[in-house]
Amino acid sequence: MLEPLFQQPVFQLAAQAFFWLIVLFLVLGILSSSIRIVKEYERAVIFRLGRLIGAKGPGLFIRIPVADVWRKVDLRVVTFDVPKQRIISRDNVTVDVDAVVYYRVFDPNKAITAVENFVMATNLLAQTTLRDVLGQVELDELLSKREELGKRLTEIIDLATDPWGIKVTTVAIKDVSLPELMQRAIAKQAEAERERRSRVIMAEGEFQAATRMTDAAKMYEKTPIAMRLRELQTMTEIAREKNMIVVTTSPAPEMGNIMAMARAAQAKGEGKT
Repeated sequence: MLEPLFQQPVFQLAAQAFFWLIVLFLVLGILSSSIRIVKEYERAVIFRLGRLIGAKGPGLFIRIPVADVWRKVDLRVVTFDVPKQRIISRDNVTVDVDAVVYYRVFDPNKAITAVENFVMATNLLAQTTLRDVLGQVELDELLSKREELGKRLTEIIDLATDPWGIKVTTVAIKDVSLPELMQRAIAKQAEAERERRSRVIMAEGEFQAATRMTDAAKMYEKTPIAMRLRELQTMTEIAREKNMIVVTTSPAPEMGNIMAMARAAQAKGEGKT
């Protein structure tokens, strides 16, 4: 059976081998262009002759060469750093604001068919919304309520990107840069506020002390003997100082008693030392 094959001219065998080699390359080329693989976090949106077929994946899928065109969409959360935006607040203060936007694609078909470039569209929308929303608040609110403003920005941007198949998960205000003059003004305001609190605390202390002294005076008024005992105690404490001269209007007997008490207290103190 092999004898007629070997009797053929050499050029015929070469032609046949070349033909089958071409066929093999064509088959391999068709298979390589037909078989595609996408990862777990990716989807392939396929158009057949211009009509949307749907999203395929993850894993291996078959496409018809020439007839099918496909685009790959990443479903992971994308982090977008909004460029520094110069914003004028409602109280006419110019600030520079940095923000971060986190979003992801939840519908690959809408992300490809509803908007030309969903990445650029989402980024530009985030910048515009950031300027619009923060321009409606005052500086104090911008500095103290970043979390609330971030939630408001998230709701507004997510509502606008929902028809595109984009889910905005978080908008975080990263930094608010103030002009140098405004920083000095805020520092002076904070210093004045601390001074005000200090004076209020001191006045409150004086008030409480005056109230206690008034109560004590009323008690001494009701019991004169207590007032006298307090006076004697004070004189005793004064007499403990060796180089101190005390002048009083008390009668001589009382003065003697006071001096005796003072000497006794002084001797007792020296005895301890």
